[in-house]
Amino acid sequence: MLRRPLSCLTAIALSLAVAVPALGQTGDDADLPSLISGDTQAVSGKEVRLGRAWLRQFRAKAPQWQDAIAQHYVESLVDGLLPYSDVGGIDPVITLVASERLNAFAVPGGVIGINAGLFAFAEREAPLASVLAHELGHLSQRHYARGQARAEQTQIPAMAAMLAGMLIAAGGGGDAGIAAAMGSQAALFQDQLAYSRRFEREADRIGLQAMADAGYDPQAMVEMFRTMQRMISLQGGNPPEFLLTHPVTEARISDAQARADQLGAGAPRNEDIEYHLIRARALLAIHDQDPRQAATRLARGQAPEMARGYLAALADAEAGRSEAALQALDALTRRLPDLAMLPASAAEVALDAGRVDDAIARSRRQLRLMPDYVPASLLLGEALLQRDPDAAYRQLSELAARRPEDPRVFDLLAEAAGRSGRPAWGHLARAEHLQLTGHIDRAIRQLEVAKDVAQGEHDDNAAGRIAQRREAFIEYREAMEEFQ
Repeated sequence: MLRRPLSCLTAIALSLAVAVPALGQTGDDADLPSLISGDTQAVSGKEVRLGRAWLRQFRAKAPQWQDAIAQHYVESLVDGLLPYSDVGGIDPVITLVASERLNAFAVPGGVIGINAGLFAFAEREAPLASVLAHELGHLSQRHYARGQARAEQTQIPAMAAMLAGMLIAAGGGGDAGIAAAMGSQAALFQDQLAYSRRFEREADRIGLQAMADAGYDPQAMVEMFRTMQRMISLQGGNPPEFLLTHPVTEARISDAQARADQLGAGAPRNEDIEYHLIRARALLAIHDQDPRQAATRLARGQAPEMARGYLAALADAEAGRSEAALQALDALTRRLPDLAMLPASAAEVALDAGRVDDAIARSRRQLRLMPDYVPASLLLGEALLQRDPDAAYRQLSELAARRPEDPRVFDLLAEAAGRSGRPAWGHLARAEHLQLTGHIDRAIRQLEVAKDVAQGEHDDNAAGRIAQRREAFIEYREAMEEFQ
């Protein structure tokens, strides 16, 4: 079940446009490269460090939507837009938020967040892509570095005051947290409102061009804006977090419309069935207590019949009707043999139903055909934990090397290491999971345990790796302390 919306997301997304620059400023800040119009700017090391530290703090407080299949889909969508977004030197990290409210955000260093609610709101892939393209536009135009210079000019209070309010909201303070965050930064917001609106228009411009170049109709961004405006009127003037932090005015819509008209529709892009299946997963996550609501919302969006069948299969699985679910998913796989998420969904259903050997067989069969499909690799590692921990360790170690920012991988790897007789490596993997989820002090203590175990076992390889990671963890802690 998705928790109720976190009001702190409003302040978080706002922080990109107007407040992050004031945080923990040091002499190193002057080294951030400035925007050179028309040229791609590589992301600085400081931005990456701050972005990763921010993400760890965010994971510690915000509910995560842990869905490997949806995660892979969004990562692939971002990868498809990235070459056209004028962003240089970026290795984006995607985080999915378990909130039913409409929101998305980008953070310096390439962190991009999406609420499950954005899938519920966008009935087609192109409007969702327009939001992602816009967020990539913020990153490409270096709004963090430029906003920083502006904050220094006006001598605005540091980001720490805003973060305090964000954490109150994340801890359950709701609107009180937003009041604290916004009240402490009211002067900053008022001073930079026009400045941030210019950032929004720039992000729109980059996003529209990226959409067109990637094969999407740029009119989808205009459509998204107008739908959001209608949403405000239907909600009595109470806008979603995304519009609070990305204000949509008639002037902005007109500007986007004019640019979209200039770009034209481009080559027609086939509406991908995969999006509708991912949307079904999001709706079911939001309405897990009443799958009928998910089915009603999916049908209201005129989703293809196969998407409705997919949602029904997942609902059957959650209701304990795993055999019916597997039969339906296998039938869908035969109709769409190139869609990787369908056999992975069946393996997931089998594993959740306790059919471990079936899940292993299905995952292995898929990986023979699609060896790079991460959800199948993760499912295989999780299933092998119950049959062959040593094989699970090897599987998950390889995946961890490919996905060093994925907490779920290290959570499973720690379990596999412990069960396969590798206690030092298990403590190290547990420490990695802790630091990725924002518990840096506990992570460092876990490294101390790992070091003692490695020394007791005379495992020089593990001891060397633990010492190396301890230095990195100390750097993580120093970066995270800037957000205190």
